[in-house]
Amino acid sequence: MTGLVILLVVVAVFGFWLVGIYNGLIRSRRSYENAFAQIDVQLTRRYDLIPNLVETAKAYMKHESQTLEAVVAARNAAMNGLKAAQARPGDAAAMQTLAASEGQLTGALGRLMAVAEAYPDLKANQNMMQVSEELTSTENKVAFARHAFYDSVMCYNVARDVFPNNIIAGMFNFKEAALLQIEDAVKREAVKVKFD
Repeated sequence: MTGLVILLVVVAVFGFWLVGIYNGLIRSRRSYENAFAQIDVQLTRRYDLIPNLVETAKAYMKHESQTLEAVVAARNAAMNGLKAAQARPGDAAAMQTLAASEGQLTGALGRLMAVAEAYPDLKANQNMMQVSEELTSTENKVAFARHAFYDSVMCYNVARDVFPNNIIAGMFNFKEAALLQIEDAVKREAVKVKFD
């Protein structure tokens, strides 16, 4: 009888231990999903600002319709990429699609801002300055949200990969989460300083 009680206690402890590991993996996954939701909020805000930017620029840049159309097309592609990523945060293919579309949008916005430099009246326009400032602020918030997402994904992946969690993760199909690595359309190179 004592042996049966000991066996039941050992089985119960083992069961609680497995449940604890499983619940820890769920908490980690929910954490990175929440962190991605913060990226989602900021990217949506960015997408909402772009039509205002394009409309303001349109009045001044009548001969630059191709640039404006490229921004609108890139925005629409980025919105589609975000929708796919919303359904599967952390999924490598979804993150790669979103990153590629965000890179294209960043490039299109960069070209728009470069062309806008040639229009002094546009640069001085109050709406243009306000939208540009809000866009810059939103870009900073996106970067901050991405950093929090990276931290959450790293914590989840570590929790998933360590022993014995990796056994439980494999049994319950906890897949590795992918980062959102948005590449700038224009690669930044280090400034070379040379003293003669």
